[in-house]
Formats: sequence, C-alpha cells, structure tokens
Amino acid sequence: MDLTPDLYQTPGDSLEHFVQHSLQPQRDWKEKGKDAWGRVERFFRDQCFRDELLLDQEVKVLKVVKGGSSGKGTTLNHRSDQDMTLFLSCFSSFRHQATYREFIIKFIEAKLLHCRKSLAYNITVVHHRAGNRTPRSLTLEIQPRKNDDVIWMDVLPAYDALGSFSRDSKPDPEIYEDLILTKGNPGEFSPSFTELQRHFVKSRPVKLKNLLRLVKFWYKQYLRSKYRRAALPPKYSLELLTIYAWEMGTESNNNFSLDKGFVALMELLRDYQDICVFWTKYYNFQNEVVRNFLKQQLKGSRPIILDPADPTNNLGSRDGWDLVAREASYCLQQSCCWTGDPRGGWNVPAARDVHVTVKQTGREPWRLWVDPYSPIREMKAQIKSTNGTFGELRISFQDPQGDRQLLSSHKTLSDYGIFSKVTVQVLETFFPEIQVFVKDSSGQSKPYAIHPDATIYKLKEKIEDAGGPYRENQMLMSGNKKLKNSCSLAKLQIKDCDTIQVIRLT
Repeated sequence: MDLTPDLYQTPGDSLEHFVQHSLQPQRDWKEKGKDAWGRVERFFRDQCFRDELLLDQEVKVLKVVKGGSSGKGTTLNHRSDQDMTLFLSCFSSFRHQATYREFIIKFIEAKLLHCRKSLAYNITVVHHRAGNRTPRSLTLEIQPRKNDDVIWMDVLPAYDALGSFSRDSKPDPEIYEDLILTKGNPGEFSPSFTELQRHFVKSRPVKLKNLLRLVKFWYKQYLRSKYRRAALPPKYSLELLTIYAWEMGTESNNNFSLDKGFVALMELLRDYQDICVFWTKYYNFQNEVVRNFLKQQLKGSRPIILDPADPTNNLGSRDGWDLVAREASYCLQQSCCWTGDPRGGWNVPAARDVHVTVKQTGREPWRLWVDPYSPIREMKAQIKSTNGTFGELRISFQDPQGDRQLLSSHKTLSDYGIFSKVTVQVLETFFPEIQVFVKDSSGQSKPYAIHPDATIYKLKEKIEDAGGPYRENQMLMSGNKKLKNSCSLAKLQIKDCDTIQVIRLT
C-alpha cells in the first residue's frame, strides 16, 4: 500500500518537506539497489562472456556505466529503476551495433537465466512489445529472496563511441558526424552517450535534483497511472525541461522556491506546442554536418527537445504531449501549485532568444536578443527605433560557406535555421534603390544600396569607400561574365539581392 501523501493536496510552501520525507531515497533502499547493481555488474564482467565466442570473437566488457535515476542522483524512494549500459568490444561502430544488438541481447538473456541462481536474487526478464524495432535493452525485475522489494534494471549493450573521453570536454565532432550519417531511428544510439547524459544531470545542485524528483514523481503517480496504456513522452524529456526552466527562470541560481519551479514546469508542459529547447554543451553548430542536421531538427514542428548528448534524439517528437498538457493544466489548479505570489512560477520562455549582432555602415555594432519564432518585422522595428532610420531597412545574413540572403519581414529566424548567435547586416535603402551583395575572394559578402540605373563604375566607388580595393584594382563578375564599367545595373539585368563577385587585380 502506498502511504505517500497526496501531492495535489500538499500546499506549495510544503513541497520541500514533501520531497524530503516522501521522495528522497532512504538508506535501506539505496543499499539494496547498490547490492543488486554490484552483483549484476560482476556477473557481466566475470561470467556472462567468459569462454564464449560471439560474432567470431571473444567479447570483452570495456566498461559498465550506471545511467537512469540512480546514475544521475535523482532516485525516488522505492520507485526508480537502474540503467546498466554495457560497452562491449564486439561493437566497432554504430552500424555494427544496429546489426548485432538483438543477437547480443538474446545471448545475455539466455546466459542470465541460466546463471541467475548464483546472483542471490529472483530475476525475471520482462518482455516489451517493440513493434518492428529491434529491442534496445533487456529489462530485468530483480527481487531479493528475503523481502518483497522489487528493483527494476534495464541492461543496454552499446558501442563505445566516446572511448576514454573526458566528461569535461566536448566529444570529437566526427563522433556526431558518424552518428548522423548512420541514420538510425531517433535516439537509437543514445546509450552510447550515457556518460554525457548522466553528467549533464548529476552535476546539478541538490535543490534542482529535488525538483527533478518532484517532477518524476508527478509523472509516475499522476500521469502514468492515469494513462497506463497510452504512449507518453519519456521522463527524460521532463527532466530536460526542468533543467531548462531552472536555467532560464533563475539564471542558474541554486537558491530558489521549489513551488515556483514546479509551477514553471507545469506551465511549460501546458503550452508544449511552443517549446524549442536544446543545448550546445557537447555538440554545436561549428561542424558542417552537425550544423545542417541541427537546423533541420530545429525547424521541425514543436515541441522540440533535443537530448544534450545526442542530437538525433528529439524527445519532443514522441506521442502523448496532449495528455501531458491536460494533466499539467489540472495540476496547476491544485494546492501544490499555489505559490502565494500573483506572478506564479518563474518567467520561462518556450525557446531561447538568439543573440544577434547588428552591423550597419557608419555605426558601431550592437547586440540584441531575438525570439527565433517572432516575425523579423519586430526585429526591424526595434532596430529602426534604436537607430532612428527613415528609409526601408533591409536585413541580411550569410551562412558559413553560403551566400548572403535577405531576411523577409514576414518570416522568422527559425525559418532560416537561425537558432544560435548570428551577425546580420542592416542596409537602409530609399526607393528606387536596390540592394546588391558583393562577395570577395574569401567568400564573405557585403550589401550595397544603389540605384538600378547606376553604372558598374559607381558600384566600384561604393566598394572602395566601404574599405574594399581601389576601384582601378577591382574586376566585378556576374557568374562567368565580366561587368563593364560603363554599363548600368539595369542594362546588365542585375536585380535586387543579386550577388556580384569582386576580384582584386593586384
């Protein structure tokens, strides 16, 4: 019988006491979990693969990593499971793991059931419906023979992609290139990044871990119990949202009110259609393959919640967010969400603002923060108000290794795949002026305002005035065609936002 008090009837200012006395793991439970882990780990290291030839080779356990709640330090008393990731020598790549993982899992299951008497526990293998997908793990129900406590453990064979990687540095971008090019299902190879996932949560302060416990308890006790047969987003997605809410709502302050944090998370879940959350702790936009993949991920339909350790794992793509929102809305009406503050929870945006550096000829560069899902016309209005300009503002940006392009007022930064810091060029034009982009030999381009009837020579003067080569040292090209000084842009059919190449002659 569950004697845990009703969360929904617990006043918001009593949540600290609720977590401390009802959710934090007691010593006896922690000791039982530690003992079960130790026995199973020794079995895999010393017995499971001994004297066996699998896939034409001897299989070695390279390392065993504890994941899940116990690995992250967010265990719930008598409720949490353990994830045991086995990094095996028989997997030499992500593709190799995808090919042979099911075979290895079946071997482990048979060997475990054959040897379970030596483990001093009653061990039952729990089979889940995997549909057409090969199973990623082996779920074990572990029960000590002297009491009724049950410990759940997921065993996940995995490819050791990180090797001896230090958790305090970024993985080699080539690891993520390989992951992306393997084209697995979302999160298919996430176990390979268990160490990163664990550290991402485990390194957080104790008070935030207590908020994580509270959120996970809500998920298990009120959401999962109500929708037992429904597909729901994984608990990990709520963990990540909780960390995001803490980072954005408190500026990572360790001293906060648990009730306000809980309300902030419920409000995020209620408005899940607006969520776009990601981190650049372990991967970022510097590598071309990763950058292009991230842009596609982030341009998808929301909610978007990217695993900070695995960019292919969009936890927001799972089913059941409408059910989560329904329960979160109900929760916000209960006593546990009464903060005594009319402002409610933390002020947490559904997506991180983008750091935009604004450059304009004749002005010092300046910075602003922009919601990636707000129309660009709002950014234009802010720039116009700050600079006191009167003409038409044309905002352009240049992708690395790409051409400069105009940002449309009716679109958003997200439409252009802009989710990280970016530099934009602002140009003021007056009708009938057009904007042309002039690219140099390095691939960088600048925008210029010019009358369509102006000559190429006039454009060369503008390029020189902006710090480019002297006009007599310039050769302008459109495609493979050299542009004559005496010809006008209109005659050459150069239109608004066309790109012209400038070549320095000396």
